[in-house]
Amino acid sequence: MGFLQEFKTFALKGNVVDMAVGVIIGGAFGKIVTSLVNDIIMPPLGVALGDKNFSDLGVELKHAVLNEAGEVVEPAVLWKYGAFLQTCLDFLIIAVSIFVMIKVINKLTSLRKKEEAAAAAAAEPAPAPEPAPTKEEVLLTEIRDLLKEKK
Repeated sequence: MGFLQEFKTFALKGNVVDMAVGVIIGGAFGKIVTSLVNDIIMPPLGVALGDKNFSDLGVELKHAVLNEAGEVVEPAVLWKYGAFLQTCLDFLIIAVSIFVMIKVINKLTSLRKKEEAAAAAAAEPAPAPEPAPTKEEVLLTEIRDLLKEKK
């Protein structure tokens, strides 16, 4: 039973739950970026490069082997650099997006810390003024001063 209790404590910690939410949102964000690259960015880029589909760009390393009926016995071996370029563009967009998000989060965190420090400084009470001397202290001071004059 100790293992289950320990796992429950670990799994329900705030950091683990936050990380799980981040992974789920990151996966969805990755799909959005992939769609952005494949469906929005690459088609106009392909048209600009002569009506080419980037995912189809590649070099045939080995031709397909066909039988007498024209059916493919062994498929062609392709080096698909177009798909690789699309994946690199996906990565670049995700990396820049994460960089911008972290930069914004750090800026907001530093602003919040400054505000908290200012609020803490404003909440500190001003130091109390020195209490007025008692009658005994005043008399002792006068006696001291008189003794200094006689010397």
